[in-house]
Amino acid sequence: MSTTTTPDVDAVVIGAGFGGIYMTHTLRDELGLRVQTFEKGGGVGGTWYFNRYPGAKSDTEGFVYRYSFDADLLQEWNWNRRYLDQADVLAYLEHVVERYDLARSIQLDTEVTGAVFDEDTDLWTVSTADGTTRTCRYLVNALGLLARSNMPAIPGAESFAGDLVHTNAWPDDLDVTGKRVGVIGTGSTGVQFITAAAPRAAHLTVFQRTPQYVVPSGNRPVEQAEVDEAKQGFAATWDQVRDSVVAFGFEESTVPAMSVTEEERRRVFQENWDKGNGFRFMFGTFSDIASDPDANAAAAAFIRSKIAEAVDDPETARKLTPDDLYAKRPLCDQGYYETYNRDDVELVSVKENPITEIVPEGVRTADGVVHELDVLVFATGFDAVDGNYRAMDLRGRGGRHVDDHWTDGPTSYLGVSKAGFPNMFMILGPNGPFTNLPPSIEAQVEWITDLVRTAEESGVRTVEPTQAAEEGWTATCQEIADMTLFPQADSWIFGANIPGKKNAVMFYMAGIGAYRRQLADVAEKDYEGFVLAR
Repeated sequence: MSTTTTPDVDAVVIGAGFGGIYMTHTLRDELGLRVQTFEKGGGVGGTWYFNRYPGAKSDTEGFVYRYSFDADLLQEWNWNRRYLDQADVLAYLEHVVERYDLARSIQLDTEVTGAVFDEDTDLWTVSTADGTTRTCRYLVNALGLLARSNMPAIPGAESFAGDLVHTNAWPDDLDVTGKRVGVIGTGSTGVQFITAAAPRAAHLTVFQRTPQYVVPSGNRPVEQAEVDEAKQGFAATWDQVRDSVVAFGFEESTVPAMSVTEEERRRVFQENWDKGNGFRFMFGTFSDIASDPDANAAAAAFIRSKIAEAVDDPETARKLTPDDLYAKRPLCDQGYYETYNRDDVELVSVKENPITEIVPEGVRTADGVVHELDVLVFATGFDAVDGNYRAMDLRGRGGRHVDDHWTDGPTSYLGVSKAGFPNMFMILGPNGPFTNLPPSIEAQVEWITDLVRTAEESGVRTVEPTQAAEEGWTATCQEIADMTLFPQADSWIFGANIPGKKNAVMFYMAGIGAYRRQLADVAEKDYEGFVLAR
């Protein structure tokens, strides 16, 4: 290890999505630090750079899927649909980078392969795929919550003669128009892709493992008058968002589902079904859909009734109808179930008829049928939350790899720091808030910035949480999760989508308002739970 105590830069930020862009701005422009940001993509945007599949869009309404820190930017930037398509979000993030002249601090096409802490110098050495290294005092991982692709091991995949792609690495030149397309996966990405690809493809075959509860999104064009009205109310909107539960820009319900009549429940469900949005349906209808079994069953039954109404073929409707809890990340898209009424869309339930292998012509299922395809799309999601950390040679005190710390699942203190990893911060690290992400990212970036400012101004050499603080936070997150129905459903939220991955709590589920109060409380108590070593 180097014996120098003068680092190449003050801070290295890994990733240039929503988190990395804002972190680069605050550390460089507010604190005056020398910042180097590395981004593996050929452009900024993170998730919104890589996920270019047909139908890719945010399922948060556009008026709150943005930064709130710049009041002028809020007033200047327009939108024309209720939800922002991938290209819209990417253009917005590129504009922010240009607005703050951040490109000079961001090195593109550079994948970070390792980061090792040197206890003699209290510096991090960051290594990249091209063999270069950079030393720094502060390391910020803005790696992305949903960024490491999950590619299931299906025999024969390498033999496929057509285009085999993951939605997280969609080639610019791939057009599904007029082609026979197969898609594996019906999570948020799969749902969006299926709805968008069906009208374009010659034939679409959907390989579904688990039927989903999907609510309409209510997506539509918005008039400039609506945009202007939203802008006039932004001060109140953002106050509400920051003090809410899921930060989606609507008032969450305080009414328990079973406290009203069945007729009133149906009325409220229908009203929110018509408005659209998955999070609104789960959290805006009644206060206990995610926590009370009876309330959850009522919501699930309502959605099941809508599937029966929407889908013409009874056998297809049966396959599409979930029978488990309504307790995964809420999904929404416009016209998902209706898509299966098309003659050129076929649904294969792989629980009933498993995929046995991929062959050059397409996908063979257990019944012996070969589904002939030109394009096979893996909409199989991500090794979420900790996948990118584990993929890197990330070593803290004593040279211990982060894997050694996370044998029982990923943990953190406050979702932003890790015992044994001094001066390392995480944006959307394990056990951060389960919300619309930009407002949570802002809360974390601003809090990390204040902590670094405190360290810089008071001569603190290293900032590191105690093991006890981390264990306390993990227990808090587990306790809150156990008050909900979410742990009872097999979901990526707990790592259940990755074979062999230990099921673990990975989110703080008490909401962004409560989370922000936790952060403020720790800061007010002189960063309680941290050791600030001078």
